[in-house]
Amino acid sequence: MSGKNLLPAIKVGLFGIGLNAYWEQFDGLEKRLCGYISQVAEKLGESGAEIIDLGLIDTPEKAFEAGSRFRREEVDLVFLYVTTYALSATVLPVIKKANVPVIVLNLAPGAAIDYSTFNRLNDRTTMTGEWLAWCSACAVPEIANVFKRSNIPFYQVTGMLNDDSSVWSEIEEWIAAAKVARVMFYNRMGLMGNYYGGMLDIYSNLTLQCAAFGGYMEIIEVDELSAIRQAVTGEEISEKLSEFSENFEIQPDCPENELERAARTAVAMDKLVQKYSLGSIAYYHKGTGNPLNEDTMSSVILGSSLLTSNSVPVAGEYEIKNAQAMKIMDSFGAGGSFTEYYAMDYADDVVLMGHDGPCHPAIADGKIIVKPLQVYHGKVGSGLSVEMSVKNGPVTLLSVVETIDGKLVFLVAEAASVPGPVLEIGNTNSRYRFSIGAKNFVEQWNAHGPAHHCAIGVGHIASKITKLGLLLDIQTVKVC
Repeated sequence: MSGKNLLPAIKVGLFGIGLNAYWEQFDGLEKRLCGYISQVAEKLGESGAEIIDLGLIDTPEKAFEAGSRFRREEVDLVFLYVTTYALSATVLPVIKKANVPVIVLNLAPGAAIDYSTFNRLNDRTTMTGEWLAWCSACAVPEIANVFKRSNIPFYQVTGMLNDDSSVWSEIEEWIAAAKVARVMFYNRMGLMGNYYGGMLDIYSNLTLQCAAFGGYMEIIEVDELSAIRQAVTGEEISEKLSEFSENFEIQPDCPENELERAARTAVAMDKLVQKYSLGSIAYYHKGTGNPLNEDTMSSVILGSSLLTSNSVPVAGEYEIKNAQAMKIMDSFGAGGSFTEYYAMDYADDVVLMGHDGPCHPAIADGKIIVKPLQVYHGKVGSGLSVEMSVKNGPVTLLSVVETIDGKLVFLVAEAASVPGPVLEIGNTNSRYRFSIGAKNFVEQWNAHGPAHHCAIGVGHIASKITKLGLLLDIQTVKVC
């Protein structure tokens, strides 16, 4: 349970269904259908998941055994491949026992039956066997009916077994979403410090977060980080300074003592993450009245940015919900940098977004620039800060929203990071264009009541986030 998500590969269950009465009646049908299942298993295996392939389940007795096997294997997700007509009684025991999300694969062997060849077959039994090899859609309504009446959520992928890229793209997204759900379930989030006083929108229900995502909240005192920091050696500082030089574009006006101060804190943060196996952090602390803590908390930005780029997203202002959003985006491989919108450019119809504090170097347009700031606006102290723009191209915004009825909602928008002037003030700054226009985006985003922070990542991944929401029973609202 660490930032690098060193978890075993997720386990994906697969089984096909058929009717055992057919096998003696139609020569070769069972073997043919088993071949289809093997094709699916091979393709699923390309995702990196461990595939628990139970083959063709064709009797209720085998269904009970299959459900128990999936339960023992602790699969994260089950794909049900409907190869031909089969009894729903060969499905329900499997899914009830496995008790994990199920994706129904309604995949035909090809685009269409060769009607002329089919109708030239002389033997009616042979014709029926050929027909049964193509009627994968036949049993899906029956299965759907039973799932609905059993209050079992299910999802469908419909298309062709071969030469249908949309099918495999959708399946890959389901597996990617299951991987992220697993990461979130085992994630340990470090909560260091306290809320920024009066910022009511960021206050969060920790029990709700754990109930929705799983994970564990590790409450950490800033004093502990300060104590670790005091024991950091000169050699460790030198190594971290080299890491700074490698990863950042350090401006000439950055004082050497500030770089060393930031390096000392970065080493201490690494040690804290290792000690508690943290996968994300939300922090804020004034540090007033305690010089050691003020020294610590005014020098966390560079170290936090490096952690964020190494799959330990760090959210400032104790923004727990946004630390979750950043972890989700990072786990999808999209980045996930801490941001908020702060101004609008009506001349160019774009929204200006950024934030002070840590950034995600992996999604930056070029190297991160490090600049000294004489004041951290609204916060105590001064020191080094990072400046970056998100690389131009498609992006996705994600906010984890807590609602009045005690639920979570994923609020999502897809946009484009576009070139143009930004404010060079030692913060992250980017320009985003939305398909619905800047004004409509802002009004529609605000209408759902998110906190003023969100996570920004590269690529359009709303469909993946939607699937994650379905797996976690969290509603997804897409603004654009």
